[in-house]
Amino acid sequence: MTEQPRERPPWWPDNEPFPPRQWGRAAQRTMIRRAIGFVVLLLLVTVGCVSALWLTIFSLSGEHGEMAMGRSIIIAPISRFVVAGVAVLVVFGVFRLVVEARRWVRPMGDIARAAARLERGDYRARATEGGARESRRLARAFNAMAERLESNAEQRRQLLADVTHELRTPLTILQGQLEGQLDGVYARDDAHLETALEQTRVMARLIEDLRTLSLSEAGALQLERQSVEAGELLSDCVAAFAGQAAQAGITLSASAQVDIQPLDVDGVRIRQVLDNLVANALRYTPQGGSITLHASRGGDGEAQLTVMDTGPGIAPDRLARIFDRFYKDDTSRGSGLGLAIAKGLVDAHGGRISASSAPGQGTTMTISLPLAR
Repeated sequence: MTEQPRERPPWWPDNEPFPPRQWGRAAQRTMIRRAIGFVVLLLLVTVGCVSALWLTIFSLSGEHGEMAMGRSIIIAPISRFVVAGVAVLVVFGVFRLVVEARRWVRPMGDIARAAARLERGDYRARATEGGARESRRLARAFNAMAERLESNAEQRRQLLADVTHELRTPLTILQGQLEGQLDGVYARDDAHLETALEQTRVMARLIEDLRTLSLSEAGALQLERQSVEAGELLSDCVAAFAGQAAQAGITLSASAQVDIQPLDVDGVRIRQVLDNLVANALRYTPQGGSITLHASRGGDGEAQLTVMDTGPGIAPDRLARIFDRFYKDDTSRGSGLGLAIAKGLVDAHGGRISASSAPGQGTTMTISLPLAR
């Protein structure tokens, strides 16, 4: 039965082949070849020395008995020299085999010990990169895996802390409203019920955002790709936020390159990305400012969607972190998940999202997406 090829794990180094079992077979073949080479060399040298001894004996042998004494005197030291040489070669061959075996066994043992620590939950375990080339490559791959696991564990802990923090506020407000109404502190009227209901909506949005983010990061997000006109996506987004923009005194517009091809995307998910970007822009763009959406051709087989605002801009130290989960500064409003979700959705389409900004010069968000073929 033919074994199905295994999928390359995301933590495996890009410049290393997968699966590693091929490394093991190559390592075994290399070690066997070297061991056979040592044994063959030892046998050749031994046979050569013995042959030289017998040739010497034969050349010194004669028909006359008076040469026996001289022959014995000459052959004795030659025999001792050959025996000593063979012994030295045997010791050298054994030594080389032991050294070669240690080059393979010691690194593998170190990797095994590091793997045992990793299994016990010590994500700081690392293997020493030493020994033969295949051992070093395996150790580098193991260390890359351990680093990824350590990073994921830290992200999980941080995510748990962030979710707990974000849920605490609406739960506290909801609990206070309900207890106040039960105790008679607040009247049981529509205004107080609406406040409680709004907090349940906040929690529902947060939970749905976390679900979308976790699916996109795990690569399990189901996309319903279809041919979508970029101009229609931008126009629908502008129509959805037109009332909010007018109320804030902000000009909201969209444009598209005339000959741009349709996109090969999940229209609902890309609308979610655009909605997050426009909602962010509306939060920070002052009255009298503008937000412009534009679609144009990008690189080969790609289109670019941009969202440009005339807001206060983003400082360089913050710009590098705006796509992190729950990242917020003192002026941020919201859960801090909008841009992280946008990045996850764009990545799921095989696209890219980036931001360019400077204090006082507004912000431009650029999305690169594949075109329909």
